[in-house]
Amino acid sequence: MRFMVYESAGTAVVEYLRSVGHDVFAAAQTVPQADDLNILDRAANEKRILVTSDKDFGELIFRSAKAHHGVVLLRLHDESPANRVHVIKGIMEQYADRLESHFTVATESSVRIRRIRELP
Repeated sequence: MRFMVYESAGTAVVEYLRSVGHDVFAAAQTVPQADDLNILDRAANEKRILVTSDKDFGELIFRSAKAHHGVVLLRLHDESPANRVHVIKGIMEQYADRLESHFTVATESSVRIRRIRELP
C-alpha cells in the first residue's frame, strides 16, 4: 500500500510501515511544515493514504469536501512512538483492506471507519 505519514504521526510509524513493505512518503523528511491542504492534495494525487494525528484533516474532508485517497487519524492518549506503532500495526492487521477511500479514526481501544466518497 501507499502511505503519506504526516509529521504529527511520527517517524516510528514511517519506519514500521516501511519495514513491512509499504511505500511510504514521510512528509516531515521531504516537505516539513507544509500546509495541510497541500499535504492532502499531494496524498490524493499520489493515491496515498494519509496517516496523521492532526484533526484539521477531518475539517478539510468533512466540511470542505476535499478529495482524498483515505485518512487514518490517530487519536491517542499515549502519544509515544511505541504506542503509535502498536495502534497502526493493529489497524493494518485487521482493517488494511478498508483504508482506501475511507476516513478511519483510531484510538487505543477502538477503530471507526467511515466512507466519505469515491476515490478521485
